[in-house]
Amino acid sequence: MTVQPAAGAWQKSSYCGEGDACVYVAATPGTLVRVADRADPAHLVLATTQAAWADFLRAVKESG
Repeated sequence: MTVQPAAGAWQKSSYCGEGDACVYVAATPGTLVRVADRADPAHLVLATTQAAWADFLRAVKESG
């Protein structure tokens, strides 16, 4: 069974500029975080746990 984010749950990265080259993130009920290259679940490129996503974000912020 695939759990999709609720409609409108996709959030555009705050680092995204103009155009379509953006990253969208959506937390799903439970423990998954989904990452897509646009606000369309059909273009899902990554699904990970919330803990792993938090670790990734922390590492990116620390690396500057």
